[in-house]
Amino acid sequence: MIDLADEAVRIGAALAAGLLIGIERGWKQRADRAGTRVAGIRTFTLLGLVGGLAGLLGSIGQPLVGGAVALAAAAVLVIGYAPKLKAKGDATSAIAALVTLTIGFIAGSGSAGLAIAAAAVAVLILAMREELHGFVRRLDERDVKALARFAVIALGVLPFLPNEAMGPYLAWNPYKLWWVVVLVTGFSFAGYVANRIFGERHGTIATALIGGAYSSTAVTQSLAQRLGADQKGGAEPAGIALATAVMYLRVIVLVAILATRILWPFVIVILPPLIVAWLAGWWLYRKSPATEGPSPPGNPIALAPALGFVAFVAVAAIIARWAEGRFGEQGIAVLLLIMGSMDVDAAIVTAGGLPHELITAELAALAIGGTILANMSVKVGVTLAYARRKGIGAVAALGASMVALVASLVVGWLRL
Repeated sequence: MIDLADEAVRIGAALAAGLLIGIERGWKQRADRAGTRVAGIRTFTLLGLVGGLAGLLGSIGQPLVGGAVALAAAAVLVIGYAPKLKAKGDATSAIAALVTLTIGFIAGSGSAGLAIAAAAVAVLILAMREELHGFVRRLDERDVKALARFAVIALGVLPFLPNEAMGPYLAWNPYKLWWVVVLVTGFSFAGYVANRIFGERHGTIATALIGGAYSSTAVTQSLAQRLGADQKGGAEPAGIALATAVMYLRVIVLVAILATRILWPFVIVILPPLIVAWLAGWWLYRKSPATEGPSPPGNPIALAPALGFVAFVAVAAIIARWAEGRFGEQGIAVLLLIMGSMDVDAAIVTAGGLPHELITAELAALAIGGTILANMSVKVGVTLAYARRKGIGAVAALGASMVALVASLVVGWLRL
């Protein structure tokens, strides 16, 4: 009975997948003259069933029979669609039919969940015909080249790098270091896309708010580089300030999840700089030029600045490992400080894993606040290095938040 139920689920998933795709194709071809359609809702549903039966036959010890059934169904599709392909040149329905057959085969082979998910994605792609065609029509040559370059950076290099420690003090992990490059160029590309969609001002802010939830440092580097290369000032200073404001919210959430016992002392420490950061970002946004049209193309994938940024991360990793081996427990403190300058999350995870008797909640909250202060110093340096004089507004906003954080840390230390 268990085997029968499993087989029924497989065939049911294959039927459901075929029906789902068939509904979309049938609706799309509803205006076609009777007798001109090769496949409609019934045929697509049956294709899913045939694929499911073929996959089931293969999984119960009859792979040749199952393969023959699938090939025969594919041959019927080729014969049926051949005249229509010659007349109209549109292969969408033919490909959709082959996809339906394949999805049914996957379901019959035992991956019912994957088959249903694939069918849902296929229906979405088919249903968004006008939107996808409109998106492609809006692209220009620079957009396509930018997408190709980012695809090579993220998909053509990263999967082939070793994910293991190597180099001086075993401080370098090529896979993780290249992730920094992907992150920086990714936010640069995301900002370019957002600007094309929402306009320069709103696109920059959207990039900052979304990116700040992942890495405010990478967003700062990307926006500062763009600000330094642009001939006119835009919303980049506001974006840098708002990315930092989002970072404050993110670390509060992480502390609540990973180091719950220090949450309230940490909130007390971090609340003043959080308020200052949001006020500074709002003020800079109000002062930014009210341009709503698409931004100048610029360089959407600036690889050289990203490589310089990852070089800084690599050097910081060596220094941290050296300090840990040289100074023992004091070196661990230095390690936390250096890690926090580039990755506050690592310091939060470490603090959350420390035994309660080794450090009080109040002192741990101050320690994490110190790593955030170090991270803010790095962002000020990055902004000045890439944006130079154009980044003064962003540096002032970051500086105001740092002053509030220093005051909060001093008060907390005196209370200890």
